[in-house]
Amino acid sequence: MSYSVAVAGASGYAGGELLRLLSQHPDFTVTTVTAFQNAGQELLDVQPHLRSLGHLRLEETTAAGLAGHDVVFLALPHGKSGELAAELSGDSLVVDCGADHRLTDAEDWAAFYGGDYFGSWAYGVPELPVGAGRQREALIGATRIAAPGCNASTVALALAPGIAAGVIEERDLVAVLAVGPSGAGKSLKLQNLAAEVLGSANPYAVGGVHRHIPEIQQSLRAAGATAPTISFTPVLVPMSRGILATSTARLVPGTSPADVRAAWEAAYADEPFVHVLPAGRMPRTADVLGANTALIGLAVDEAAGRVVTVTAVDNLVKGTAGAAIQSANVALGLDETSGLPLDGVAP
Repeated sequence: MSYSVAVAGASGYAGGELLRLLSQHPDFTVTTVTAFQNAGQELLDVQPHLRSLGHLRLEETTAAGLAGHDVVFLALPHGKSGELAAELSGDSLVVDCGADHRLTDAEDWAAFYGGDYFGSWAYGVPELPVGAGRQREALIGATRIAAPGCNASTVALALAPGIAAGVIEERDLVAVLAVGPSGAGKSLKLQNLAAEVLGSANPYAVGGVHRHIPEIQQSLRAAGATAPTISFTPVLVPMSRGILATSTARLVPGTSPADVRAAWEAAYADEPFVHVLPAGRMPRTADVLGANTALIGLAVDEAAGRVVTVTAVDNLVKGTAGAAIQSANVALGLDETSGLPLDGVAP
């Protein structure tokens, strides 16, 4: 069976990455692509790398234009996807790559985003530890899915196994991330210009104000935490895509390095896309370029009494579009790995 697919926001980075992956998916056929300002243009005018989809033209983004498709992916700014999704019927599987349906707490939404709160959908990180199981159980048969924030899912995947196994403390978590500017979207912003980024590392949203913080805390509570606290600092670096997250946590007293490694390896032993590296090895963003893979390096700083994780993902793939398609595969009962690359691109 081939599922008809529409992608709203197809002219952006997330929309383009969705289309790149969907073009190789054996069970999905992209029939409609939409945009706002770029409506009316040929897709190749704004996504010239997508040669296999060169027959498509960008249509206006409306609920009527998206109706009738088996699967609809929304790659829109926050606020836009919530408004549009409210007009779509329940006959389609809708996957929101924006922020509008990620948070379960309306107060968190008001504090970090503001504006209308559109409610929460099934969270699209299948590997995330939830109680004794995994988040994929909530995705089976789902018709509404919220793809994760790229930084949020990276940090959550890095720390959740330790929370679930009770080997790290939930207070005083720290995450510092090197991130590429594609995570901020395709619209022109001064801080993302090449003249501002090249040759520099630029921290932003410092001091507990980044919008992904409540999403991380939500995921860690799902893994077993009660009231987790995290200091989260992203740093913009001159690479077009990628996240390298160094996340640390206090060891629970009496926990050995062997206990730590056992917790992370058990959590992801059977996961096709989340890999814990052997002792002494750490990942690079180059290792996951173009892949739906998260690589986790793990160490114990015994002198400081802390676990150190270093996690690499491609923010546009495993961080966004890949997670969205992976979750859609689960929801529809398809092979979870369909259409998703395990291997990166090198050099």
